[in-house]
Parts: sequence; C-alpha cells; structure tokens
Amino acid sequence: MRTVPLLGRLCLRSAFRRPRLSPLQSFRLSVRTQGYLVSHRPPPGSQGRKKFLYALLTPAAFVRLSEEDNGDGKTAEEHMLEASREEIKKSIPENVHGLTRAWKGFWLFLDLYIYEPIATGFRLLHLAIIFIPVIATIPVIWLGRRIKERDNERAGTLWWYNFLVTSMERAGPAFIKLGQWAASRTDIFPQQMCNRMSSLHSNAPAHSLAATKRTIVKAFNGRPFEEIFEEFQEKPLGVGAIAQVYKAKLKPDLAALGDDDLDPDPPNLRRRMRKNVDVLVKSTPSRVPSTYVAIKVLHPKVERIVRRDLRIMTFFASVINAIPTMEWLSLPDEVLQFGEMMRLQLDLRIESANLTMFRKKFKDRTTAWFPYPYASYTTRQVLIEEFAQGIPLAAFLEDGGGVFQQEIADEGLDAFLHMLLIDNFIHADLHPGNIMVRFYKPEQLSLALGRHKESPSPENSTDVTEEVLQQLRPHRHNPAAWKAQLEQIDREGYRPQLIFIDTGLVTTLNQTNRTNFLDLFKAIAEFDGYRAGHLMVERCRQPDAVIDAEVFALKMQHLVLSVKSRTFALGNIKIGDVLNDVLAMVRAHHVRMEGDFVNVVISILLLEGIGRSLDPNLDLFK
Repeated sequence: MRTVPLLGRLCLRSAFRRPRLSPLQSFRLSVRTQGYLVSHRPPPGSQGRKKFLYALLTPAAFVRLSEEDNGDGKTAEEHMLEASREEIKKSIPENVHGLTRAWKGFWLFLDLYIYEPIATGFRLLHLAIIFIPVIATIPVIWLGRRIKERDNERAGTLWWYNFLVTSMERAGPAFIKLGQWAASRTDIFPQQMCNRMSSLHSNAPAHSLAATKRTIVKAFNGRPFEEIFEEFQEKPLGVGAIAQVYKAKLKPDLAALGDDDLDPDPPNLRRRMRKNVDVLVKSTPSRVPSTYVAIKVLHPKVERIVRRDLRIMTFFASVINAIPTMEWLSLPDEVLQFGEMMRLQLDLRIESANLTMFRKKFKDRTTAWFPYPYASYTTRQVLIEEFAQGIPLAAFLEDGGGVFQQEIADEGLDAFLHMLLIDNFIHADLHPGNIMVRFYKPEQLSLALGRHKESPSPENSTDVTEEVLQQLRPHRHNPAAWKAQLEQIDREGYRPQLIFIDTGLVTTLNQTNRTNFLDLFKAIAEFDGYRAGHLMVERCRQPDAVIDAEVFALKMQHLVLSVKSRTFALGNIKIGDVLNDVLAMVRAHHVRMEGDFVNVVISILLLEGIGRSLDPNLDLFK
C-alpha cells in the first residue's frame, strides 16, 4: 500500500523540479533581463528590419561573461569558449514537433554520423599522403655532421625540420597553427625545431571577394554592400590560415557610433587634477576614432576543416601517448589545449570582446592603445575594428629608435607588466608584427579649477598620426636619416605611443596557475633557485614522471647563483638566455609545465628581445 503514495510523491517532485540549465542557458537567462542579448541593434538604414537573432551572443555579452566570476576556477577565455561552442552545437530545437522534427532529426543524423565520418576519412587520406614521406625520412636525423652554432644538431636533423615545416604548410590551417603553437613550446620540442617552426607561414589562397561580400552583408543585417562603405580595398592586406583582412572606410552614419573612451565624464576638480598629473607624468594622448576600419573575415568552411583535423590529431596523440616513455609528453592534453586555442580564433566576437577588455583596463593608462572594435557589426565570421594607423615596431628595431628608444622600451615593459602582474589579462601573441608605434600631440595643462569651459574634445582634435607617418616613411632603411627625422619630430613636441593589435589570443592564469607563478616569481626574485626548482616539480602536470627531481632543483640553484652577483638590467643579463636554459632543463628532466605558464615565459622572452634591441639598460625588475 505504501507504493501508491510513494509513486505519487515521486511524480509530484519530478513535475515541480526546476530543469537543470547548461552554463550558456543560465547565462542567457541572467543577461536577457539586463539587456545584453539585445545589445546588437541593427545598423542604421537596414533593409526590411529583419529580426537579428543570429547574434544571440554579442561581443557585449562575451565581455559580461568574461567579467563574471562563477567560482568554478575557469578563466574568462574558457567561459567565452564554452558559450561559443554550445551556441553552435547541433541539436533539434525543443519547439519543433511532428514531421518537421523527424525531418530535421534525419538530416542531423546524416550530417553527424554519415557525412562527417566520410569527410574526416578523406581528410585523413589526404594528410597521410602529405605526412607519410615525413615519417619515412625520420632516419635522416642521424645523418650528417654536427653544426656547433646550431645547438650541435646534425645537418640531417635540420633538413628534416625544414621538410616537416614545408609539409605542415601544405596540410592546411590547423597544421599551420599547430606549427606556430609548437614554436612556443621549447619546454617540449628542441630549440632548433622551434626556431624553424616560428618561421612557418600560411600559403593559403585568398577566398573570393564574393564570399567576403556575402559574409559582410550578413553581418550588417542585409544592408547592401555599396551602402556600407565609402571605400573598400578589394585586395586583402593579408591572408592568414583561418582569415583574411581588408581595409575600408565606413559610411558616416555607421561610423557615428563613437568611441566610449571619448565620452567625457562630468568635469570636476578631482578629474581635472588627475588629468593634469597624467599630462605632467606621461602626456595623456587624445584618442581619435577613425572611420577607416580593418575587416577580418573567416575563410568559408574553415571551422569544419579545423574540427576534422582536431579529431585526427586527437586520435594520433592518444596512439603516441600509449607508447612507453612517451606519456610524459601528455600529448592528448596538449592537443586539447591547442584545440581550445584554435576554437577561440574561430569566433571573432571573442577577439572583439578581448579588445574591449583591454581598452577598459588601459583607459586610464597611456602606455598603450588598442583599436576600437565596432562590436555592433561584429559576428562569429566578421570582425570590424578601427584601422591601426602607425609604424610597425619592427621598423624601430631595424632602423633604431633614436631619441624615442628608451621611451618606447619603457612603455612596452610597463604595459606588459600591467597585463601580467595587475590585470592577469596578457596579450598572448606579442611579437613585433603585432605592435605598432603612433605619435600624438600631448594635451595641454588645464589650470581651470571651477566649472569652466573645457578644451576641445578629442573628437574635434586634429589627428596628427598620418602627418607624422608621412615624415618618417621616406626614411625607412636609412638609419641616419630616420634618426634625424625622429629628432625633428621630438623637437616639434610629438610623443610615441604603442598600439597592440591581433588580440585573438589572451592568456589568463587561473587561480592555481597564478599562485604558482607568483610563488615561483618570488623565489627567483629572492635568488632561491633550489626552492624554485622544487616548486616547478611539485606543481607540474606529472610530478611522478620527472627524472631526477633533486638534480633539477640543484641545477636551478646553480643557474640562479650564477646571476646573483649581477642585476637584472638587460644589458648585464640576457633574460632570454636564462629562460632558455630553464626550458632546456625542463625538457631534459620531463617537467611538464602548464601551457598558460609557458605562454607567459615566452612572452617574457619576446619582451626581452624587443627591450634589448631598443634599450640594453632596461631594468626588468626596477
């Protein structure tokens, strides 16, 4: 008799139980009432005023998602990626019933369980044709004489590295990105192999202009292409493994959205005093948004190609991991991390959100500037951002920084250390190609203490960037004339400022990795190399796989003691050499560090190289 009331109780409980929501569903529920999902308004003058629910997750929603702390230990990038992947997960909508549901289910079954496996099989066959010769020529690495200046590697080994890189270029976007990622993992792969991988570039052909126009029109909610741009350069500025970039000029009604950084706060004494301090200390620049934009467009079907390649990589990583003595590499975990990095770059709304986050964090700093993202027109396939008008940092490394070299080096170091130690939001692709230098006229000191009329806003200021660039461009590759022109620009009162671009990849250390990094940073700063070595062993991925942990700690102590008598001025110590020695020891003793941790180390390596080129006396710890 007790069965009936018990059954009734279970039915009632299941009837009134709240359904469990996925992270994306709960996020949508929380932000729908706060206006984040409707922040993507249609562009002015859109044809037909169609519903624009194609952008349920807007860049503004991604920013909100990255700022929330759910207490689950995940980083902002992980939260954004999880929401992005769940959004495109193939499923049948719950509100579809009857024959329509059956028909959609049939096509979903065909796509997931018949078409995709067949397509992946053909892709595997294509990759086998490319890489079987690479595998067959592995014995070549034991041939040839050793070359002392190339880390004592054999000539045959260096030839095989070149052959491997050439094959990866032919294999497509995922393998090009894999090679570029591998170039940063000197804790796993030999230094010479990483050096060769770092030169790997994409030979992918540009997709058609018609495909670009279709994607852009969709992003602007069906507005005719001719009504979007005043100018559009049909030849791409660059073609990468997963996207290509164009330069254009928006119509005035589309560019009139303005820059949030230029919206002045109500004037008061405190803000005037702070502004004056900024002017005296760092010469606050006027930020003027440009109607010229850079447009990044994903290659058609690149997401499907990458998804198939990642499946294949995962399979072979698991096979290699099963080989005795190879498990310390933890290749399945590395492929998983690489896959996350690839997927982050396949949703351009995440790059737009990263730009917004950087601009927020650097709004009151003058060491760096980030292009303004037109988030209202950015979708998964299209990113539209302000065109970064400046001179590549590589030009200053080649021709010299002249009177500005110390200032540029100081600003670069200051910006990086703010990202690393204060913001925990680090640009993960800091090479000279992604850093530019622009010039500006400093704002004037304001002596008004009351509610007097302010000086003209930056919107009405003259943009002097192009004016200065025209003076410098004729002197490229002529160091003497270049430095003389820089002195003239300095006398005219212009100041340099760094521009950071290509923010698709950002490193954020979770609480565990951040604690580990700061503990290690403290141990090295106190010249306690033995403790630093043991910290690295205890907190690596696989402490049991480490070879001779005590010897590793003693080597770390010897390395730290060897530089203890000197300062950390880059002119006295090559930080890059020290870190390269550490990574070589990590590789030799099988100390598997977290990928984010290694990314930070690589960023410091790149920073050291840039800093040494500009100002050898730059002090990393000052």
